[in-house]
Amino acid sequence: MSVDTVKRAGQTPDERMPFAELGMKQDEYDRVVAILGRRPTGSELAIYSVMWSEHCSYKSSKVHLRQFGTKAPKSEALLVGMGENAGVVDIGDGWAATFKIESHNHPSYVEPHQGAATGVGGIVRDIMSMGARPVAVMDSLRFGGLDQGDTRRVLPGVVEGISHYGNCLGLPNIGGEVVFDPCYIGNPLVNALCVGLLRKDQIKLATAPGPGNKVILFGARTGADGIGGASVLASATFEDESQAKRPAVQVGDPFMEKLLIECCLELYQADVVVGIQDLGAAGVSCATTELAAKGTGGMTVDLNLVPLRDPTLRPEEILMSESQERMMAVVTPGDIDAFLAICEKWDVPATVIGEVTDTGRLVMTWDGEVIVDIPPGTAADDGPVYERPFHEPLGQHDLNLDTPDSLERPSDLRTTLLQLLASANLSSREWVTSQYDRYVRGNTVLAQPADAGLLRVSEVMPGAEETTRGIALATDGNGRYAKLDPYAGAQLALSEAYRNVAVTGATPLAVTNCLNFGSPEDPEVMWQFAEAVRGLADACKTLGVPVTGGNVSFYNQTGTAAINPTPVVGVLGVIDDVAKRVRSGFPAAGLRVVLLGATYDEFGGSEWAHVAHDHLGGLPPRVNLEAERDLATVLTEAAKQGLLEGSHDLSDGGLGIALAEACLAQGVGATVSLPGGDAFVDLFSESTARALVCLKPEHFETLTDLCARLDVPCYGLGETGGDSLVVEGVLEATVTELRMSHEATLPGVFG
Repeated sequence: MSVDTVKRAGQTPDERMPFAELGMKQDEYDRVVAILGRRPTGSELAIYSVMWSEHCSYKSSKVHLRQFGTKAPKSEALLVGMGENAGVVDIGDGWAATFKIESHNHPSYVEPHQGAATGVGGIVRDIMSMGARPVAVMDSLRFGGLDQGDTRRVLPGVVEGISHYGNCLGLPNIGGEVVFDPCYIGNPLVNALCVGLLRKDQIKLATAPGPGNKVILFGARTGADGIGGASVLASATFEDESQAKRPAVQVGDPFMEKLLIECCLELYQADVVVGIQDLGAAGVSCATTELAAKGTGGMTVDLNLVPLRDPTLRPEEILMSESQERMMAVVTPGDIDAFLAICEKWDVPATVIGEVTDTGRLVMTWDGEVIVDIPPGTAADDGPVYERPFHEPLGQHDLNLDTPDSLERPSDLRTTLLQLLASANLSSREWVTSQYDRYVRGNTVLAQPADAGLLRVSEVMPGAEETTRGIALATDGNGRYAKLDPYAGAQLALSEAYRNVAVTGATPLAVTNCLNFGSPEDPEVMWQFAEAVRGLADACKTLGVPVTGGNVSFYNQTGTAAINPTPVVGVLGVIDDVAKRVRSGFPAAGLRVVLLGATYDEFGGSEWAHVAHDHLGGLPPRVNLEAERDLATVLTEAAKQGLLEGSHDLSDGGLGIALAEACLAQGVGATVSLPGGDAFVDLFSESTARALVCLKPEHFETLTDLCARLDVPCYGLGETGGDSLVVEGVLEATVTELRMSHEATLPGVFG
């Protein structure tokens, strides 16, 4: 071309640009024109289309997510909050933990193995970009009904992808969820969490300060995989023809990512990184605009210098590619040689592609011509913000009136227990979790099927030998609860994750979340979203745990059929001494079995109503955040005093399932009596703020005194021992019978 591309754009205002094909609305395109004072070039349009996509800009959720900041509780532990790649919290002894959860839902339906694998890879790089060593992963998975054909296609591929990528990286998978419900058929949820550790004075941020500093792209070469993935797959309604979108699914290389991890850690140790950003959604577009916007405001980039796997790629494709295992760093000129030498040592390709400026412009060239000249903040930070209309779903009132009170309650509670124990959502997950390495690196203290994962900090990082500390993590969510009441449903997700961390003996410290919903253009879906965010923000304020970051995943629907609203909440906690952690279940005979918390007749959204009657209606269990906080205090204080031998939270399936799982943990039976007058309610109600613990008889009085001080109900149920679970006057089942029911379901379906 004889005329510079940007200049030509100014001279040809009427030239048609394919903004609609890239997911932009007419008014959004008009706004780009107004910002630039001309039509955009093709490369500029590529940048704005991906950066202003729902997935990258949060344009429909920002107005609600601000509550996580305005209602945030004061927390001295919070070192880095929302707005960075991941949150960072102080865990003591000079150490910090960084953690985050994100979705990779649509790619995992289109291509289950690669979609799930690159979901793990992407969240691991978020943790790397904070200056941390990734130390563990978790995943929260949801699929269609266990009897639905496509579940058999999607689930094995997703599990295989998570297993392959995480195992190759040498990262233990310490927990998560696997949930089945017909609403997720055609739109599974694959939410991946990663946690990392770092010294608290060595945090890295995504910023490009200092004119004259160099911009280095390092890691894998850029290819055609994942082009436009953020806008094509995650920012539009998911239709049946989604199989045609396979080219938008990224392809992962865990071995390159492993090299990249070790390379980054050595770069941090050498102190040659000024700012750093991973290349995830929106690729080079995201990394350059965000780094420049958070720095001194400007950057020049020569796209010809970007290393390519496919030499035929055009600039627009390079900018939109979401090829994996790539990072971008800002480095002072004096540190370039040291930076490149470390990359060469780890066999990680690294190329200087640009320079930081103070012009306030992001300028990119291709074949010597200027093809991009934009204010970077307009792409990174100033995207459209929508206040979408919302209203309560038309059938919500009728749904809440359809209570489970009229459902026939069983007389044979033994059969009911075995039926629930074998059901899709309560059966053993060992078929899934056995494919993950839960103990690689040797620092896993607790993992599935424990209530929360627990890692020791000692020896994870060089120089950490002086600390006895550990970190605990749990993720939870319940789409049925949120369908009945999204405000309470989000709070119940937080409550369960908070409780799961506390039963290990760890103190809950901070929250991340992945909010999975249908189309934001549907006012009923936006009502569910607004209520869930409001509920979660209010609950975090009450419990004193800040939201450090997370992810919003909209358009989780096929056609007009949206999934149940599914806020997934991750909670991180800290324990001063991992030797005082509490094991899961009943570890030995001769221990006193105790129920903490109060039980009510609450079956709305319960597993019993779902399994026995395929019923969803009424209201979920009542939220009692003060009771959750007091219960957590009892659990953590009892752990510090060494009172508890084992514990298990009560959630889906109630006390009956908790007792069965506690017996199955070590094959130890128990004989118990129920505290109330209705055995069915006692066994299967899903009331909140409850936990099952066991302890030596001589510690029982001390525990009851502790509970009395905090007004936590405490009921002595019985004693561990024998080879059966005996509920006196109600039911008896051998541990072998419980195990046969619990462990046969998933292998029976998937082989």
